[in-house]
Amino acid sequence: MAPKKPLCLPSLLLPLLTLLLPQADTRSFVVDRDHNRFLLDGAPFRYVSGSLHYFRVPRVLWADRLFKMRMSGLNVVQFYVPWNYHEPEPGVYNFNGSRDLFAFLQEATLANLLVILRPGPYICAEWEMGGLPAWLLRKPKIHLRTSDPDFLAAVDSWFKVLLPRIYPWLYHNGGNIISIQVENEYGSYRACDVSYMRHLAGLFRSLLGDKILLFTTDGPEGLKCGSLQGLYTTVDFGPADNMTKIFGLLRKYEPRGPLVNSEYYTGWLDYWGQNHSTRSIPAVTKGLEKMLKLGASVNMYMFHGGTNFGYWNGADEKGRFLPITTSYDYDAPISEAGDPTPKLFAIRNVISKFQEVPLGPLPTPSPKMTLGPLTLHLDGNLLDFLDFLCPQGPIHSVLPMTFEAVNQVHGYMLYRTYLTDTVSEPTQLWVPNNGVHDRAYVMVDGVFQGVLERNMKHNLFLMGKIGATLDVLLENMGRLSFGSNSSDFKGLLQPPILGQTVLTQWLMFPLKVDNLVKEWFPIQPLKSSHPQTPSGPTFYSTTFPILNSGGDTFLFLPGWTKGQVWINGFNLGRYWTKRGPQQTLYVPRPLLFPRGAHNRITLLELENVPPQPQIQFLDRPILNSTKHRTYIYSLSSASEPMELSGH
Repeated sequence: MAPKKPLCLPSLLLPLLTLLLPQADTRSFVVDRDHNRFLLDGAPFRYVSGSLHYFRVPRVLWADRLFKMRMSGLNVVQFYVPWNYHEPEPGVYNFNGSRDLFAFLQEATLANLLVILRPGPYICAEWEMGGLPAWLLRKPKIHLRTSDPDFLAAVDSWFKVLLPRIYPWLYHNGGNIISIQVENEYGSYRACDVSYMRHLAGLFRSLLGDKILLFTTDGPEGLKCGSLQGLYTTVDFGPADNMTKIFGLLRKYEPRGPLVNSEYYTGWLDYWGQNHSTRSIPAVTKGLEKMLKLGASVNMYMFHGGTNFGYWNGADEKGRFLPITTSYDYDAPISEAGDPTPKLFAIRNVISKFQEVPLGPLPTPSPKMTLGPLTLHLDGNLLDFLDFLCPQGPIHSVLPMTFEAVNQVHGYMLYRTYLTDTVSEPTQLWVPNNGVHDRAYVMVDGVFQGVLERNMKHNLFLMGKIGATLDVLLENMGRLSFGSNSSDFKGLLQPPILGQTVLTQWLMFPLKVDNLVKEWFPIQPLKSSHPQTPSGPTFYSTTFPILNSGGDTFLFLPGWTKGQVWINGFNLGRYWTKRGPQQTLYVPRPLLFPRGAHNRITLLELENVPPQPQIQFLDRPILNSTKHRTYIYSLSSASEPMELSGH
């Protein structure tokens, strides 16, 4: 008989190491109803979390923002998954680059942060259409966020792609996701379709299993329709609200278990034309400390807001259409540029009274850069580039068609018709039934005449000879993300009327503006400034070097009116200098080429260019420059209804 081989040291240590290492099957995150707390791996656990949206932060900056959150004393990061960011067309999925949410999950792991995931399907988040894909509206009669078979079929298809990819990241599987929200503030939606919520809960369970904690979040008045048996009920409210009353109401729906505020508002969103919203540091810290003394778990919304780059901002409807600004700074503890604020240090001090805060100082603010003024040069009127903007040619229809009907998701579409009679006296152009969604720039024979706007009364009078070209450029300013949340179709929803004449026989040009900026402008020589200051939709651009390593900066557009900005082909977002409050656009350092390389900035100015077409880069933002008073939102305030508290 062959002698037994002696056991080597590694083989003796292996079983011991196996016992010492955390195993997936011993990991757990559960509700301890007997003691009104959470248990993490069997030990009492309370989370102090913050919201950060990976889709509002360039990927190269994810690690920086997450590290600062961890150093602030947070142990969890909470974030949404916007469906429309990942499925741009039915059955076409994108998880690459800045859309790689699994890379974001990995960055959270490296930052030693657990994760609360909010995959929707509806997320609000002041994001375009609340995260729902606009292609759903190609079926005009669809009922969003209900048991409508068309909506459920699309939701099921999406979640059967997303949730299996999420499954390995669940905490009990060795990942970092401790809980997942089902839908989002559904009690604030008019439908109150219990069958829909049950369908979602069943779908999540079938794809994720029984071990993951599923929960709902609602404002206090939404708990009735938003909660569902089998899902843990949480609530959201801000510093100005009656905590005792709201937590007491929560206990009617969740009698036992930890108290949870899933959205404790550190600031608030901004609308174009209103003042920059703020929350005072004492109010935020007082409410936070009171909740932590109660033993509650809390998520701060937002901890870092970020930016609505491109066309991704959402909108509210509160008597009128209210699009969200490009900046999503939110007066959050970490600024839009990723810098710690006094609010962060005050919050960190409160957290340190209840749990350990990582040792070491927080990183200092990032280097900032100033540059300019720089003079921009005229590239031409938008109409000059129509063949490049719409290479496939126009679509003809007797009556105007919506963006959705011609598969135009974002941006701009040009509507063109021709006058069938001479209009020799100034005659009003109007669109019945509030049919401009959202803003129209009107031209006759290429000459800018003025603007029509959703929910606004503009008196626009036209003249023109028979056969004159009438162009109406429509801007989609972001689909409703909250409020009524009805299907928010874009474009001309009704045919315009000139005097008493209904205008028909339209050509529609879905415009690919981003393609023009990325592909055509960079190869064209810069033109000299036009001798006359043009008006109406016009492209301007220039190039500029950065002689050193550069830094974060803020684009200031004094005298410009409204439009879109691209830097090195990246769609920075909308500006609306004339309306405010936001006057500068955040430009992250990674978007710029340093050390002498040429950077290109392109503007699409939609209305009026200043006499001196100049811009500047500043070392600090200007986010508050209107004469409108600040809006303070409180669930207990009679003047501000509860429904706008949603995210």
